[in-house]
Amino acid sequence: MNLAEVRLQEGESLENALRRFKRKVQTEDIIKEVKRHSYYLKPGEKRRVKQALARKRARKKIRREPD
Repeated sequence: MNLAEVRLQEGESLENALRRFKRKVQTEDIIKEVKRHSYYLKPGEKRRVKQALARKRARKKIRREPD
């Protein structure tokens, strides 16, 4: 598991460093990865979830495309 690390720069406020840290965690999908590993999915269940997400993305893509 990778860890997001942000070093406090000279004269930088803690709020700005925290904001940078949150942005870094979000871009590296750390939260999503932690949630995915928090419980076990059987292989068949994992496949069903993956297919459901693919269907959801496809519907969203169709909705976005102009006619």
